[in-house]
Amino acid sequence: MSREAQFAAILDQLGYSFEAGLKLGGDYAATVRHEGVVYVSGQIPRIDEEVIHPGRVGSEVSLKDARTAAMVSALRCLALVREQVGSLDNIRAILRMTVFVQSAEAFTRQSEVANAASQVLYSVFGEAGAHTRTSVGVLRLPKNAPVEIDLIAAVT
Repeated sequence: MSREAQFAAILDQLGYSFEAGLKLGGDYAATVRHEGVVYVSGQIPRIDEEVIHPGRVGSEVSLKDARTAAMVSALRCLALVREQVGSLDNIRAILRMTVFVQSAEAFTRQSEVANAASQVLYSVFGEAGAHTRTSVGVLRLPKNAPVEIDLIAAVT
């Protein structure tokens, strides 16, 4: 299955679509391309105007829903890189991903939330999806999002 088809299949499996476009807020660039690398600003799991599964993971948000939110955030990152370079086929490798999880005080499973986003990258890119990663729990995220992800990709 092609990268584009795998990307579409994951979105479809989750029951979401980016057909309405990706809403961005603020005075910043969603992506910056520099010398064969694309840097993606932090992406929350927003579909149209709605943040899916808002709240603190481990209290208002289940691990399962947080993992879904992480997948959507990772897919948003990929959609933005694709917009920058024209096709997912123009991505040579995913270099780095940082996953921020809005965590309840006792929640310590941030890496399990991040694993869902990593699985998206491996599913779409295979070995080119191998990446370094940091997952961290935070007190608050924009729009009460459960997850925010930024990403760095090598491109052609």
